Amino acid sequence: MKQPKVIAYLKPQCGWSMGVREILKKYNLKYEDKDIINEQVQFQEMVEKSGQTLSPCVEVEGKMLIDVSGDEVEQYLVEKKYVNKKNLKTEVPTDSACLGH
Repeated sequence: MKQPKVIAYLKPQCGWSMGVREILKKYNLKYEDKDIINEQVQFQEMVEKSGQTLSPCVEVEGKMLIDVSGDEVEQYLVEKKYVNKKNLKTEVPTDSACLGH
């Protein structure tokens, strides 16, 4: 399968963001991890592309997935046939909120 171009707009320590990273890791997908907390320019780029401020946002081959969990990213990747579904256990939850952040 062709490796899709993936840009992920994520927080460094957020449950939702960690879940997205975990799914991308599960499928060995290379991606650009854009820190929207410590890099204001990355946050602005996300807002311009997505039209809103909620995260995570994941751009796959130019299609922006807005305010998604890792599970939603996985579902999209499988539906669009970028990956074949794997029933592997992940190291961190892929659909958990940002606790304490």
